[in-house]
Amino acid sequence: MSSTTHAIHYEKKHLPASAGTLGWGVLIAGLAVAGASFAMDPMRAKYSSIMLFMFLAGVGICSLFMVSIEYLAGAVWSTPLRRVFEILASSLLFLPLFALPILPFMQELYLWTHKTDDILARKAAYLNQPFFLIRLALILGIWILFYKLFTGRSYKQDETRDQDLTRKNVKLSAVFIPVFGISITALSIDFLMSLEPHWFSTMFGVNFFAGSLVAALGVITITVILLNENGYLVKGIIGDHYYSLGFGMFAGCVFWTYTAFSQGMLIWYANLPEETPWFLNRWEGSWKVITIALLLVHFIGPLFGLIQRKNKRNPSRMIFMAAWVIFAHVLDLYWIVVPVFQPEGPSLRLTEFGFIAIAIGFLIVLVTQQAKKKNLVAVGDPKLQRGLAFRL
Repeated sequence: MSSTTHAIHYEKKHLPASAGTLGWGVLIAGLAVAGASFAMDPMRAKYSSIMLFMFLAGVGICSLFMVSIEYLAGAVWSTPLRRVFEILASSLLFLPLFALPILPFMQELYLWTHKTDDILARKAAYLNQPFFLIRLALILGIWILFYKLFTGRSYKQDETRDQDLTRKNVKLSAVFIPVFGISITALSIDFLMSLEPHWFSTMFGVNFFAGSLVAALGVITITVILLNENGYLVKGIIGDHYYSLGFGMFAGCVFWTYTAFSQGMLIWYANLPEETPWFLNRWEGSWKVITIALLLVHFIGPLFGLIQRKNKRNPSRMIFMAAWVIFAHVLDLYWIVVPVFQPEGPSLRLTEFGFIAIAIGFLIVLVTQQAKKKNLVAVGDPKLQRGLAFRL
């Protein structure tokens, strides 16, 4: 890697009003469809609420994970982009709202809340409703606290240029990483794996993390490229920065494949009756098509789409591949959740598109609203100059 010197040219600009209008329009349309779905197909809408919550939770906390990794590793390539990570991490503030449509219907969604047998009795110390709610409150509260601490110092640094704030965030990152690992695993077990409470897997949490990280990098990539190509970020962000985001998506997809394969292979090899039915249910009938499609979409597509260096430096191709890996994660969530209530085979209805519209509209509104209040670049960070001089 070599470096050159760049002057920092950042001028805060307001995003066009049309961006906010688009976001609100998509969000309201999605809410309307979701409302109609709760009236006409309530069970499907309730399970779709779980997918929406877990998608936004994964994107939000993995965006904050990217912030912490930059501080902990002393990375410079991401410093000019970090404010976008922080803005997307602000979705953590709204997660309690997205959890609300799920909590009143836990008796319908989660078998362990109202039935018991020998297996569930042994898990009852963990799988009980009061402890579930306590864990949820603790996880969301801790995530929001870390978000406030990280971003509060980052935003303050724009004004004070105090390098000690960076050192404090480095120390905070060392605390955050293990807390992050435990909490994202617990959330994935609670909301996703416990949908079929007889089944268990020690790889499930890390597999959900891998998929969420890829999706978060996809959302970050689209946001960064659209902002930068339209002149809203700092001058000096080039293809090498895009390359790093592309490499992150590529590595994340490979890591997801490794964890997914390891989980499936170990369960297949052990052939235990309490583990295999979960996979067998997704290998029967037309669910087999989705299982094969998931492998192609989540691994083969990104492998060929992102392995070439030129693709990772090309803005339009990067946006396409970012949208691709986001879709891959959505398909993964669909594959995990929908067989629980529709074991006979997959189908697409307007309900799913409504909840997807909510996620898209919410993220657009989040970025446009945050951009009105904050700089889109961490102008006070001492690593910004080196970040702009970053070259591969």
